[in-house]
Amino acid sequence: MDLLNIFSAFGLSASAGLNAYIPLLIVSLVGRFAPNLLKLNPPWDVMTSWWIIGLLIMLCLIEFFADKIPVVDTINDGIQTFIRPAAGAILFASSAHVITDVHPILSLALGLFIAGGVHAVKATARPVVTATTAGTANVAVSAAEDALSTVLSILSVVMPVVVACVLVIITAFIVLRMIRRSSPSKV
Repeated sequence: MDLLNIFSAFGLSASAGLNAYIPLLIVSLVGRFAPNLLKLNPPWDVMTSWWIIGLLIMLCLIEFFADKIPVVDTINDGIQTFIRPAAGAILFASSAHVITDVHPILSLALGLFIAGGVHAVKATARPVVTATTAGTANVAVSAAEDALSTVLSILSVVMPVVVACVLVIITAFIVLRMIRRSSPSKV
């Protein structure tokens, strides 16, 4: 059971790097309505409050629209540079709570690092997408990011083993691609 919570924590933190509020909202709703899937212990149980759920819905809507507009999405990514890693830290710490041997500071740091890394890739790629497509691809790319964040968040809670497999495949793909790029090309 401990290992599944770690897989869940990694998946939720990664999805927070794409959109901070979707995984927070999903964890809040699951904690509120299906505590058998994800029980939030204090102090994280505050996320099941109707006030927090309402706030997260509002923030999801704001980010949903802000992320679809060229230039506004870049400004939003700048603001989210602080929010997404913090959300990842909260999600990692709240979902890895069963592991008593892991210090809470380490859980927060891992979540911060994972969400921050995913956010850095997104924030670097989005201006390139905007520039190369004159902003015409922003809506599609943003919708894909939102869908990926939603699916990854749900899978992280419901089927964390699938998330672990997907993360291993993605990591292997990235490592292989980096190895191929760094090897001298044949003329």
